Amino acid sequence: MAAAAAAQCNISPSTSRSHSIYRPSPTHLRLSTVRCCVSLQTSSLTSTTTSPDPPPHFTSLSAFAPATVANLGPGFDFLGCAVDSLGDTVTAAIDPASPPGSLSISSITSDLPSSSKLSRDPHVNCAGIAALAVMRALRVRSVAISLTLHKGLPLGSGLGSSAASAAAAAVAVNELFGGPLSLSELVHAGLESEKKVSGYHADNVGPAIMGGFVLIRSYEPLELLRLNFPEGKELVFVLVSPDFEAPTKKMRAALPADVSMKDHVKNSSQAAALVAAVLQGDVRLLGSAVSSDGIVEPTRAPLIPGMVGVKKAALEAGATGCTISGAGPTVVALTDCEEKGKYIGERMVEAFLSEGGLKAKATVSQLDRVGARVIDKNAL
Repeated sequence: MAAAAAAQCNISPSTSRSHSIYRPSPTHLRLSTVRCCVSLQTSSLTSTTTSPDPPPHFTSLSAFAPATVANLGPGFDFLGCAVDSLGDTVTAAIDPASPPGSLSISSITSDLPSSSKLSRDPHVNCAGIAALAVMRALRVRSVAISLTLHKGLPLGSGLGSSAASAAAAAVAVNELFGGPLSLSELVHAGLESEKKVSGYHADNVGPAIMGGFVLIRSYEPLELLRLNFPEGKELVFVLVSPDFEAPTKKMRAALPADVSMKDHVKNSSQAAALVAAVLQGDVRLLGSAVSSDGIVEPTRAPLIPGMVGVKKAALEAGATGCTISGAGPTVVALTDCEEKGKYIGERMVEAFLSEGGLKAKATVSQLDRVGARVIDKNAL
């Protein structure tokens, strides 16, 4: 299966999946690069490389997928990374009481009030859409599956909430049957969910599944490149989320219809510097590039109360860079020290209150190099 998937998707052997993912600790690297050259019209999710109706390996299995920071300033829609500490958990279980081949969502739990808006309809819910895509890819017909979703991420936060649910569900269902699908096929499953919820972009679901920094080189065909931030170098993300919702569709509607050649060249050079900084582990250059978006951030910042003041406060407090995380309203600042990150977060929270009249919460995180992984399983 792994060899066939590698041949079809042009994936190097080091990036194909030949065994189940069971990583209770996010300290192990998974892979370096995935290049999937499958046309979006002939998605790998319709591949015949998987055996028909595979038997389940477990009665239930839980997977966690981390939060993600997309865009990273000038990397709009083609660059994102996974961050630790925050994320969603999905448990997939064999359901003998339901019709074979069906999927249901039995419960959604969370400590976050916004999650009460979520539907348990698997054709509408992000986790359900991705799980159904995996079931189609695996041709699951003889058993039913029930999902439980625990939301650790608020909706419309700019932290890849929908992608985390989709990634955790895709991995949970795939691993329930022994993990036959490749990473590229799992990303395709997550993209089916993203397409229905916030648009066809992989800068959240790619790193949510793969971990680390992920660059989307192409959507047609889909080609993902994992950028390895050097081991041993500390990269700290200060994530400050105000009590304010910024739906992705609304924030995308604010984008400019036309971009000048001057702005295009400037943003392209900053995006290139951003990639170089990741590969070199240069946190100062990384922050400078992240802060230099001249196209997307200027149009979205006015929609987030206090954003300009919050960015100023972060930089004055010692952050190497600051920008909007995804579509917002979360604001992300970068530094190379956790203690410094805590101080930066405090100043940003104060600025949200004084400049925007919003209460906010700061979380200090590091790069999640693993991505979605199994955290619990029960054998048959």
